[in-house]
Amino acid sequence: MLVIWLTGISGAGKTTIANALSVELSKKKILHEVLDGDEYRAVLSPNDGFSMKERDNFRLKIISIAKLLTRNNILCIIPVLSSSRSNRKLARNEFSDFMEIYIKCPIEICERRDPKGHYKKVRSGKLKDFVGVDLPYEEPLNPEIIIESDVLTVSESVNKILKELGHNFPDIFH
Repeated sequence: MLVIWLTGISGAGKTTIANALSVELSKKKILHEVLDGDEYRAVLSPNDGFSMKERDNFRLKIISIAKLLTRNNILCIIPVLSSSRSNRKLARNEFSDFMEIYIKCPIEICERRDPKGHYKKVRSGKLKDFVGVDLPYEEPLNPEIIIESDVLTVSESVNKILKELGHNFPDIFH
């Protein structure tokens, strides 16, 4: 079963788009689960910080859960920052059906949105090791889809994803 991996910096709209996509998949009666990075991190890695090693270990946990779900024919939508190409490549190599979606948005707009207050904490020195500011974010080189979330609405973004899914996975999205 398919894994849809949404990547992008904090505030780009990964979770918002993932949740809107989930609503549309539910309407189509497609069995799926959203493995939101923030929600699962609180459960799977509550005492971990945000060092690269801790981030990598967390992603391995998410991949393991996705393997269990996809093995049972449950499509997975995974909105996680996943800042390095090597992490995303590792995830891609774990699944036979994998779609990487880059939720692209300029950092200035993400910082203005700042839905979780992270950028404010970074700028005040209360938060360190923040991807896009302290740590690099490696943009995907060849994602299946690029969503410019500062240009497209959430609805337009979801429609673009559904169109691509229908094209690439007609057996699931007929």
